[in-house]
Amino acid sequence: MQLKFAQIAAVMLITGASFAPRAAAQNPDSMMPEQSAAKAKQILSDLINAKGAAGYLQTHEGECHGTRAQFGHNGEITGYVGFTDYRQYPDKARLEYSAKSHNLKSIINTVIGVEGLDWSHAGLIVALYNGDQGWTLDRSGVTELPVTSISEFQEQVKRNIDNILRIRLKEPGWTYRFGGSDTADLKEVEWVELTDSEGREFRLAVDHNTRLLVRSVVTTINEETHERDDDVTIYTNYQLKDTVWTPMQVTRDHNGRRAAQFFYESCSFNQGFPSDFFDKSSLQKKTADPGAKKNKNDKN
Repeated sequence: MQLKFAQIAAVMLITGASFAPRAAAQNPDSMMPEQSAAKAKQILSDLINAKGAAGYLQTHEGECHGTRAQFGHNGEITGYVGFTDYRQYPDKARLEYSAKSHNLKSIINTVIGVEGLDWSHAGLIVALYNGDQGWTLDRSGVTELPVTSISEFQEQVKRNIDNILRIRLKEPGWTYRFGGSDTADLKEVEWVELTDSEGREFRLAVDHNTRLLVRSVVTTINEETHERDDDVTIYTNYQLKDTVWTPMQVTRDHNGRRAAQFFYESCSFNQGFPSDFFDKSSLQKKTADPGAKKNKNDKN
């Protein structure tokens, strides 16, 4: 009996020794910086391939329809609003909100960040962003967005994960680190930690099996409080839309508090927008003809 116990102990010792190097290699704290960066880049490559590879990277336009739930300071839902989100990457966006209730003015003001907006006669409020310019369309007509709203949009462009994966990682000054393995949202994930040249910190949780993004965490320094702000985005219900695997439910938290939740009903990519679709003139046309609809085949 003693001999068998000694033999078993020896086998366990040998087996443990054989697995020790592999376990240490996956420990981010024991990896050399270049090894950690290489593993992080490999995980990012896996993520891009899982999202659609070339079909994902070559996507330059998107259109999604759905419903947005807005949350108050106590975490309670303050209401729902229908939306259509048109994007032309990297820095053009057209957000159209539909009136399901005329009591949603406070929600729209919070979402767009502009006070006093009211539904147009067509039941819409539009926020249009084009680089360093922006406008709104409501009952009073077309109005320029305040500088603060434009600055916030430009900051969102730099934090946008799709922009990072498609475009921004080509910029100089990024640092890469493997953040280890963990469980996030009941999934086994591998963390990638990124820092851009302006000090924004990104943590991406990539599903160990599907290689799709489970959640992202963006950490920045609040200019007013000088404290760290954490913005968390959770991605679920992935579906293949055209050439892109797209999360059809997205949840956003700010400093541990639920901020918004998006339920997408449909998404399409690279369908083509009119040439002036992200220009002020398109809103002026809509004011002249509230019932006018976007014609995707009209490129002029």
